[in-house]
Amino acid sequence: MTLEKENDSVSPSAENNKAKAWSGVFTEATDRRVECFTESISFDRRLYEQDIAGSIAHARMLADVGVLSAAEFAQIEDGLKQIGKEIASGDFKFQIELEDIHMHIESKLTARIGDAGRKLHTARSRNDQISTDLRLWVREAIDRIDGRLAMLQRAFVGRCDVDFDIIMPAYTHTQRAQPVLAPHYWLCYCEKFERDRERLADCRKRVNTLGLGAAALAGTSLPIDRRKTAESLGFERIAANSLDVSSDRDFVLEFAFCLVQIALHLSTWAEEWIWWSTSEFNFIRTPQAFCTGSSIMPQKVNPDVLELIRGKTGRVVGNLQSLIVLTKGLPLAYNRDLQEDKEPLFDSFDTVDASLELAAPLVAGAVLQREAIASRLDEGYLDATTLMEYLIQRGIPQRTAHGIVGRLVRAGMERGVPLAKLSLDVVQEIEPTLDASIFDILGAKNAVAAMQSYGSTAPDRVREQMDGWKSKLNARDER
Repeated sequence: MTLEKENDSVSPSAENNKAKAWSGVFTEATDRRVECFTESISFDRRLYEQDIAGSIAHARMLADVGVLSAAEFAQIEDGLKQIGKEIASGDFKFQIELEDIHMHIESKLTARIGDAGRKLHTARSRNDQISTDLRLWVREAIDRIDGRLAMLQRAFVGRCDVDFDIIMPAYTHTQRAQPVLAPHYWLCYCEKFERDRERLADCRKRVNTLGLGAAALAGTSLPIDRRKTAESLGFERIAANSLDVSSDRDFVLEFAFCLVQIALHLSTWAEEWIWWSTSEFNFIRTPQAFCTGSSIMPQKVNPDVLELIRGKTGRVVGNLQSLIVLTKGLPLAYNRDLQEDKEPLFDSFDTVDASLELAAPLVAGAVLQREAIASRLDEGYLDATTLMEYLIQRGIPQRTAHGIVGRLVRAGMERGVPLAKLSLDVVQEIEPTLDASIFDILGAKNAVAAMQSYGSTAPDRVREQMDGWKSKLNARDER
């Protein structure tokens, strides 16, 4: 057994004394152990597209203001695009002593085009460079997660017409509470994921701020035009304070929190469906393509995907905690601690992205067990609240009505029958003013039909919500 950290894709080099971009003041070579400890290329290489895009935009701006010639910009742009193709194809060699993705790309560019490549880093620092790269990456990540959420919403809405006639027990405190239409349940998750999408959209506004041009922390004395760079990269605004840029990771924490909230919603959904798929509930059958078996029990069909979605939520929550602690108490401008922000961020994104990718087809492919649900729908006195509200409409105060229905439920429990099966004699013994009309509102179907308020499980209200969601999602698809 080995305890050494393995990294097959980063090739150590024997050239430990190779000059680094910052090595001019140094008289000693970097200790090899330090190079291994401080490198970030093993994880920040995934920013290569953003780094190249940012570098091209920066070089274009430098040419526009006369710091670079048109020929130099053409060399830089072509060289960067070729490097991007090499990285994408797997032909690019990564070396620990070059530290990060920025130095790998710049080093390769300089080796190919000479002094023009050495001019690329004019009027910028790795501090504002990584801030820009990371913002570009988070912006794309937000758009991807938003698209996944939209697919999941469509999967839930897509179930509504098929399941419209199914009435299900809804729970509070894990106890049966009131009956609801199945589509009312599906649309509940559409609402949750809509709030997630709204949070992402709001987060994106703050992400979409250009930091490039802040340089190390004080800006630059060179005549740059940050607005041109912002336009090239699609940023809506420019960071107004150069000292703020390199220390700002608010957008990372905010996006990480958005991912936590999505994961929490997914975990709640997964938890309920895990219950529902048990023999004890038997409410739902999930697609076998999203289940696994047991190595010892041949009959098992385990909801492992749902369990892992629930379980992976813990790491997403933990990553946010890590980022919060990482940024606590850091002094202004860049500190190397911030190198540690990427791995938890990337992991949270990867985890939520993968969970959402599986969630949509799982939702679309599941089947409600109609007969099993209906066979037990009378259990739990789901119509008790509707009966209480019926009494309120007859002029009985709410607290008094609550007590009357409680006694009626107790009578049903003692006799082992639902409220609808109590005899009128028993009902009138508890409340003499009642008559046979109460049986018109008893039973789960009648209880659902009695609902009226906006946002309730009333069939007409649910239809309205279904139509609203279909229109909303279709309108977004057309944009």
